[in-house]
Amino acid sequence: MKQFYSILFLLLSVSSYSQQAYYSNGENDVDFTLTGQNMYNALQTKVSNNFNTSYTYGDVRDDFKIMDLDPTNSDNVLLLYGSVEDINCASSTDRRIRDKDDFGGSNCDYNREHVFARSNANPGMGSTSNSFTGIVADPHNLRPTDVQRNGNRGSKKFAAGSGTSGDVGSGNWYPGDEWRGDVARSMMYMYVRYGDRCLPTLNGNGAVEPFTDMLQIYLDWNADDPVSDVENNRNNHLEGVYGNRNPFVDNPYLAKIIWGGTAEPEDTWGILSTDEFELESTFSISPNPAKDSVNISISNGLETRIEIYDVLGKRVFVRKINTSMGLDISSLKTGMYIFKFMQKGNTETKRLIVQ
Repeated sequence: MKQFYSILFLLLSVSSYSQQAYYSNGENDVDFTLTGQNMYNALQTKVSNNFNTSYTYGDVRDDFKIMDLDPTNSDNVLLLYGSVEDINCASSTDRRIRDKDDFGGSNCDYNREHVFARSNANPGMGSTSNSFTGIVADPHNLRPTDVQRNGNRGSKKFAAGSGTSGDVGSGNWYPGDEWRGDVARSMMYMYVRYGDRCLPTLNGNGAVEPFTDMLQIYLDWNADDPVSDVENNRNNHLEGVYGNRNPFVDNPYLAKIIWGGTAEPEDTWGILSTDEFELESTFSISPNPAKDSVNISISNGLETRIEIYDVLGKRVFVRKINTSMGLDISSLKTGMYIFKFMQKGNTETKRLIVQ
């Protein structure tokens, strides 16, 4: 007997979005049934209006010692782009750990790396000083790095690569397999937080996802390198001291909701993705997400009743068909919809994101 999830269950799943406390605290709450540009706008409003305006570039220096600690040794901080476990400076500039008190500007120290390079923003972020606030002090864009490694990267744009961090192509930089997801989620945050000033293409090279401004490598990295404990620790700590969170650390699947793409990032909350639960399915919908039309596939050719519901449970479409066909959905508003397929002895429900 085929198992399926009822519309009631799916609607209850939608209500569970409210359990994500930061996004439903009464200040610019986010509606997670939104998609595409509407979701982008909602997250931008959230992260841009709930933060500590007095947070300084100097503050992050102390916060590194709390939020970037090595999970295996709290005396050390983890260094972005690093790969070598040896803490001895003489061994390499590729170290991924350093004593948390060795902050400075000399070789063998660690310092503050702007993941989205200051000069790559348009307009640029300007100079640095421990008393400065604003974009140059946004801690979601600042990570501890080896001083020399930071200098090696400079303002090089990120690009595809593999293995450890370093130069790739002509004047590009690969952050390393361990750090590519961290970088991608930082770039997504910066684009949502600061808009066109921090376009992904200003700080990275590669193909752009069609009809968006998002680099495909960032979408791929976001899926290929899952969120780490350190990223979660940073997000939790920064909500307390800075006031906002990086939504793409909380749930990498938000990137697919906004920008689409072929990559399949983790849906941390288990309530946003359009993956189906049926082990064997008679019906399919493609593409998903979709904009103006979808293809409905019926594998057994039997007469099928199709009903479409919005997230409030209102039926917005009903039709009987007995063959695969294209369906015009241009009249549907953006958001999530529930398709209910009914045949004699067989009922399935599927979710569709309309962009």
